[in-house]
Order: sequence, then structure tokens, then C-alpha cells
Amino acid sequence: MDKTVDEILEGKRVALIDMDGVLYDSMKYHTLAWQRMMAEQGVECDRDEFYLYEGMTGLATIDLLFRRAFGHGVTPERAKELYAVKSRYFKEIGWNEPMPGADRMLRALEARGIRRVLVTGSSQTTLLDNINRDYPGAFLPGDRVTAADVVHGKPDPEPYLKGLEIAGVSPEEAVVIENAPLGVRAGKAAGVFTFAVTTGPIPREEFVRENADIIFPSMPEFADFLERGTHN
Repeated sequence: MDKTVDEILEGKRVALIDMDGVLYDSMKYHTLAWQRMMAEQGVECDRDEFYLYEGMTGLATIDLLFRRAFGHGVTPERAKELYAVKSRYFKEIGWNEPMPGADRMLRALEARGIRRVLVTGSSQTTLLDNINRDYPGAFLPGDRVTAADVVHGKPDPEPYLKGLEIAGVSPEEAVVIENAPLGVRAGKAAGVFTFAVTTGPIPREEFVRENADIIFPSMPEFADFLERGTHN
């Protein structure tokens, strides 16, 4: 039986929204920057594997890959240095392209009276400042959770639990909008209904494995659904 958008969003007051890969088509540049920085450290990695790490903090990603490559992690200080290098490479090779359909998604949520809270694993100030330029009025001041606001990043539920706390709502009153399997895992662990939108190369099966509630093949199709659609 098809479920209408009204049925799914009934009683929902807040949308907890990821940034990279949801609001911005930026992951293709992040993955190149990650691969370049890691290669310089002697860490062999495939560019596309970084899509699977999306949502983790940068420091956690660096520690994970160093443990895999060398059998040991890195100090927080060294991880911050390396993450700064990765951030610099991203600025050199990429930019923040608004994700097609994301503006419609945000407007549809606003039209339904659903508050938007940004929940991102990024801590790069320039990326976050772009939100106000590219999506003016979409997020209230203070309605954001970044890597600097949590101890444990995704897939831990802490970022989404923090988002619920900021909005003052229960898990039953919120939805999560994600494009990464680890983000879906975090949303589900927080007890929140979680939409997955496959805006990158990750196969649909990865989101099924993480128990996403509904999976959409693109942001425009998700926006269509919020505006007027049904989903089987």
C-alpha cells in the first residue's frame, strides 16, 4: 500500500539534515582531496571508499585509515594537522555546488511547517557559512550541529541526538535526511525516521542494510515526494 507524504510526515516537527551530499554536490571533490592527502602519507585507498566514511568526523576518518595501513592511530594533534591539509586541497580542487533539488526540498519542508536543523560531520567554517548564502533563511541561527559540537561523530547517534535536543523534540517528532550509510545508521540509532537519498555512487543495498525507512534515487525525486508524492 502506498504511503502519502502527509501520512509519513504526520506529527513531524523537525527535519535533521546532513550537508555534504544532501545540500551540496561536494563529495566528488572531498573524495579527491582525501585520496591526495592520504596518498602523501603512504596510505593506499580508493577514492570511492570515502563515500562510505562520509558522516564520520575528519579526525576519526584519519585515525581509521592509519590503523588499517600501519596498525596504529594518530594523535589528535597530528590528525588536526592532516585534516587541515585535506581541507586546503578541497579548496584548491573543488567548490560547493548546491545539490539539484535541495532548494525545493527545503522549501517543501518549510511550507509544511517543519523546522530544519543542520547536522554535519564537517567543522569547516567556510562550508557552513555558504549555507546562509546559498539557502537564505532555511536554517535558524543556532540550528546546526557540527563536528565541533560532539564527542562522537556519525555513525554514533550523538549528532542526531544533539539535533533533537536543540529543537526540543522527541525522536518520534523528527525525520533525518541523509545520503550516507553511516549517517543513516546514526539516524536510526537515534530512533528517528530516516530518509536516504542516493546522491553518490553508493549502491542502494548499502542503505537497505542500514535499515533506511525510505530510499530515493535522487534529490529531485525526494523533493517531488515532499511536494506532492506517494511512495510504495
